[in-house]
Amino acid sequence: MKLSSQIQAIYIAPYAGAQMQAITQAKVFMGAGIEGDRYALNMGTFSATKPAKVRHISLITQAGITTANEWLEANHEPTFADSETRRNIVLSGITASELNALAGETFALGAVLLKGTELCTPCQRPAKLLGRPSFKDAFDGRGGLRAEILNSGTLTIGDELALIDEEPNDLIPR
Repeated sequence: MKLSSQIQAIYIAPYAGAQMQAITQAKVFMGAGIEGDRYALNMGTFSATKPAKVRHISLITQAGITTANEWLEANHEPTFADSETRRNIVLSGITASELNALAGETFALGAVLLKGTELCTPCQRPAKLLGRPSFKDAFDGRGGLRAEILNSGTLTIGDELALIDEEPNDLIPR
């Protein structure tokens, strides 16, 4: 699968329930998360969930957000801005199903290596924080992907997504 996707937006929140803040560049740390983000600081809503899940970084597609918002509009419900989805990275040029296919795969955003750990199953938390009726149904199948950060580095708006072939002792961009 060849993708032509790049980072469109980066968001962090310093603690659970805080409004997501847009940034243009983010330092990420292997095994931890994004500098200044609630999950890297172990202050996210689900940080204490057992069994523990990898919540280093979350990604969502602009196409998925657009489709979910069209569904909400058709049902006369309020829509969600990118930041209101509570995901860290918004990607352009990729569909929700293409992003979902990266669960279990190793890929790169710029020079940062990530491994998709699981789909972000939509919950009502974004809607609850905003006092809105719905999020879960509209974002079903479009909720995004959680990923493990495999090396420390910097992410910048415009960084491209690249698929990786895992070879023994070697990572080769496809």
